[in-house]
Amino acid sequence: MFNNPYNYNYQANLDRINNQIAELEKMKNQISSNPLPQPTNLTQNFQLAPTNNSSIRFANSIEDVKKEIVGVSTPFFSNDLSVVWIKNIKGDIKAYEMKEIVEKDEKDIKIDYLTARIEELERKLEDESNTTINKPVEEPIKDEESSSSSNVRASKKKQ
Repeated sequence: MFNNPYNYNYQANLDRINNQIAELEKMKNQISSNPLPQPTNLTQNFQLAPTNNSSIRFANSIEDVKKEIVGVSTPFFSNDLSVVWIKNIKGDIKAYEMKEIVEKDEKDIKIDYLTARIEELERKLEDESNTTINKPVEEPIKDEESSSSSNVRASKKKQ
């Protein structure tokens, strides 16, 4: 009886579908009569405050650094990044010179070593040449005996 396809109740299914359609129509009428409020335009203005008082600053000269007021120790870089001034709260300024460190590969290291070796050898050569030029010539002096003097010793005889 339950699985009998001939006893299938089409009318109950049709009524259920019609009820759902009526509910959907009712919801559609409610939405059209009471539209959803449109969201208002929201404008957000952000005022960004400095997050770190020790931020890096740039200066053209130490005079520019002296003019600036700082709350914490602050580094000031020259535009070409060759000089760094560090100014503390008291106004004391320390200056540092910066030099780029270039990483060398094996060929550059060998070239530098050989160049230094050549310079060392040139210095040794130069030192040797300077000492031989400034060194007095030391030739052995020959004792030449004069022919007029005699080397005869007088012997003492017992008389």
